[in-house]
Amino acid sequence: MDVKIEQSWKTRLEPEFEKPYFTELVNFVKEEYTSKQIFPPAKQIFNAFNFCSFDDCKVVILGQDPYHGPGQANGLCFSVNDGIRIPPSLVNIFKEIHDDLGLPVPKTGNLERWAKQGVLLLNATLTVQSGLAGSHQNKGWERFTDAVIKCISDEKEHVVFLLWGRYAQDKGTIINAAKHYVLKSKHPSPMSANGGGWFGNGHFSKANAYLESNGAEPIDW
Repeated sequence: MDVKIEQSWKTRLEPEFEKPYFTELVNFVKEEYTSKQIFPPAKQIFNAFNFCSFDDCKVVILGQDPYHGPGQANGLCFSVNDGIRIPPSLVNIFKEIHDDLGLPVPKTGNLERWAKQGVLLLNATLTVQSGLAGSHQNKGWERFTDAVIKCISDEKEHVVFLLWGRYAQDKGTIINAAKHYVLKSKHPSPMSANGGGWFGNGHFSKANAYLESNGAEPIDW
């Protein structure tokens, strides 16, 4: 099956595309798009990879599911399309960036600008049915995105991994923390962030300091 994904990723992930589980996943996802309303639009499923090549990747942010409301999901975790109301978790992310770095809060929740600087905005599950959070979990996406994380961990050095919440932290157990910088905190969603542990984590300044100390350009958050 021909997966439309940026070439540096395709070269490394080709073995996954040939495995039976991935064929089953593709068949499931195709059927879902045919019979139901699924997000993001099919052409945007692999946006995280297409905006941030393997070679350029220097920060990884792990999300769980795409947004399941109309017009929200664009294939990048935590990101929404221009003109869409900024979701609560992303509001808290922007607040922390403001407190951490003194940057103004953006008027759009579209994070393509991060991805183009080398931030892989990776959801564990890359598709979802409208209005049904978690509806495409345990269909094979998690195995695929685990392979992505392992590929980055094994083949690159000095990547910053931002793991927010237990789900991301559990998924991050395959990261080699001896050669990468792993930052953990509570999830930015209001349910967890307002209880403490998100605000004041300083992840954005810490990530940039680490990148600069290893000769990489910092991210303009």
